[in-house]
Amino acid sequence: MCTAITLQDAQGEWFMGRTMDFSYLLDPYLYAVPKGCRWQSVTGSAQLQSRYRLMGIGQKTPQLIFADGVNEMGLAAAVLYFPGYAEFPPDDGNPLIPAIAANELILYLLGTCANTDQVLAALSAVRVVGVADTVTGTVAPLHWMVTDREGRCLVLEQTKDGMQIYPNALGVLANSPDFPWHMTNLRNYLSVRPGSPDDTQWGDIELKPFGQGAGTFGLPGDYASPSRFVRAAYLKTHTAQPENRNTAVITGFHILENVSIPQDVVLTQRETADFTQYTAFMNTARGEYFIRSYPNSEIVTRRLANTSVAGAVPVPMLKIIRPITFLSL
Repeated sequence: MCTAITLQDAQGEWFMGRTMDFSYLLDPYLYAVPKGCRWQSVTGSAQLQSRYRLMGIGQKTPQLIFADGVNEMGLAAAVLYFPGYAEFPPDDGNPLIPAIAANELILYLLGTCANTDQVLAALSAVRVVGVADTVTGTVAPLHWMVTDREGRCLVLEQTKDGMQIYPNALGVLANSPDFPWHMTNLRNYLSVRPGSPDDTQWGDIELKPFGQGAGTFGLPGDYASPSRFVRAAYLKTHTAQPENRNTAVITGFHILENVSIPQDVVLTQRETADFTQYTAFMNTARGEYFIRSYPNSEIVTRRLANTSVAGAVPVPMLKIIRPITFLSL
């Protein structure tokens, strides 16, 4: 599962936030990846080198897989599940076009692209193929949201029809169905609004709203992907623009709280809980991460400019899932 949004403050800074909802227990870390870091695709056909420093939340499986991240040029990206729609061909060994596993795409894009224009060029230079990961033992069905420092946002979805790239002016993404379906579905909620409806007359009966919030009647409250998309879209577009970085982060976390999933209220067919294991916000202008986890609601932050990483390999900076400690006063 998962939900992602973008947000802009009144100073012009753009943010990307996401919930990480998953039914396998994760042990992710925030990693710093230095400029010049080299890696080889798991397909063996692509030798890659990072042009830019970046931070990202990932987990070694033993391959280091990133779920989200931001680089020094202000490009941010997040990967979300896309079951029933994502299709990745196996690597056919074509030596003319390097193959990148779908779960490597975050690292590839953040390591080599400065903005969404370069993302388009980078995608045309590789084949995105399916390789099973060691967490689930399957080829994960994935799609991506990418945004840059100028607020340009894209959705990347590889289906049976190939790689589909959609401009995303709304700045919202959830899971299946595909992005155009979600955008069309918003038209079912044209009457949802912040204000209360007016008193009305049905024959001789006068009807009055029960109170504040009646205008949002019909806004879906379940945890299915279409409902989370609608809820995130409504909340994002109807909250006042944050004045600055601090209020943007707090506003973003409040919005994503409304699509976060408590443990055990959503179960998979394996009878495992699919829940929000962490929530993260990235500031594309300053290269900052703001993170909180399911067991610890304290927001912690790290800044790319303050990281000093020697060598040419990713370095873990922060354990994401941390127990909370209550202070006695």
